[in-house]
Amino acid sequence: MNSTWIATPITADLLRGALDLQRTARGVLPHRLPAWARAQCTDGQLTMVEAQPAGVRLAFRTRATAVELDTLPTRQTYPGLPSRPVGVYDLIVDGHLTDQASVTGGDTVTIDMTTGTAEHRSGPPGTIRFTGLPDRMKNIEIWLPHNETTELVALRTDAPVTPAPQSGRRVWLHHGSSISQGSNAASPTATWPAVAASLGGVELVNLGLGGSALLDPFTARTMRDTPADLISVKIGVNLTNTDLMRLRAFTPAVHGFLDTIRDGHPSTPLLVVSPIYCPIHEDTPGPGAFDLAALATGQLRFRATGDPAERASGKLTLGVIRDELARITAQRAAGDPNLHHLDGLDLYGEADFAELPLPDQLHPDTASHRRIAERFAKQAFAPHGPFAE
Repeated sequence: MNSTWIATPITADLLRGALDLQRTARGVLPHRLPAWARAQCTDGQLTMVEAQPAGVRLAFRTRATAVELDTLPTRQTYPGLPSRPVGVYDLIVDGHLTDQASVTGGDTVTIDMTTGTAEHRSGPPGTIRFTGLPDRMKNIEIWLPHNETTELVALRTDAPVTPAPQSGRRVWLHHGSSISQGSNAASPTATWPAVAASLGGVELVNLGLGGSALLDPFTARTMRDTPADLISVKIGVNLTNTDLMRLRAFTPAVHGFLDTIRDGHPSTPLLVVSPIYCPIHEDTPGPGAFDLAALATGQLRFRATGDPAERASGKLTLGVIRDELARITAQRAAGDPNLHHLDGLDLYGEADFAELPLPDQLHPDTASHRRIAERFAKQAFAPHGPFAE
């Protein structure tokens, strides 16, 4: 180690976008749900994704020209499926993307989809290095990978570090599915919420939870208790592809979710966003499943396994959910002028799918994330939009 390095303890005041910081044997682990919420659900999918730090970034001020960060990623592998991309760290200097890096090493969890078993293998931490930074006082953000659990082990710089000052920008709290978490985006600042936050000039707290946007009461209470100037919830695709509930349960669950948020944010602009276009679930209920024919050719794709006729018995499709969310928000808006609705088809619709198809039939690629973000920013942050200054 360079003798000029200064080690700075990684504490909560150096982090943005995390709601909890857990001390581990090797460092600290950022969480996007607080400990009390995690204790209410031990579902493995939720446990994995809430610890994947989408939107979480180290934020500090320094004149350092070199930065090192030791981290311990946990990566999932699935025998028979294509390898998942390695997480990327984005370096932002005074608001501009300046460099990117990834780490080697880390822990591996091998999940056998046929048996449901998982094997955990421990590995060493890795190090990312950013050098040649401008020799002046500057604000630095290191955005952590949105797609892999990341323990923070050590931060070293060649000049002292202080927590970044509060920007004074409004805080945008967003909840959604894996699309909001950033699935298939190339890097953490390329996810659609991160891009939209940059375009809107706001600070992002991303509660996009892959496979876990399921109207859970503990998520609503977390949002209720989290300081925010702007709030959005993107509801629908996980409820369809998990086949978790029927229309009879969906409607009061949406009301209850919004009621809970309003308990803590009675007049905050609150935007309800319905699902983007996804052909496999537009008119066909879940559950969703891997497309085994595609897997046989080395491709990862999803399919819907339900029967369209089951809509009559209350099974949810994206079309059913869009109609019901529009009706619910119109009903509630009569007494809540700060509640707004955005049709997900206005962010990514059938014509967009024809031009920029979903690579796995479920998640947008990086180009589509940007398109969704630009359209969201144009509608939400516009002078007469629900998130206007």
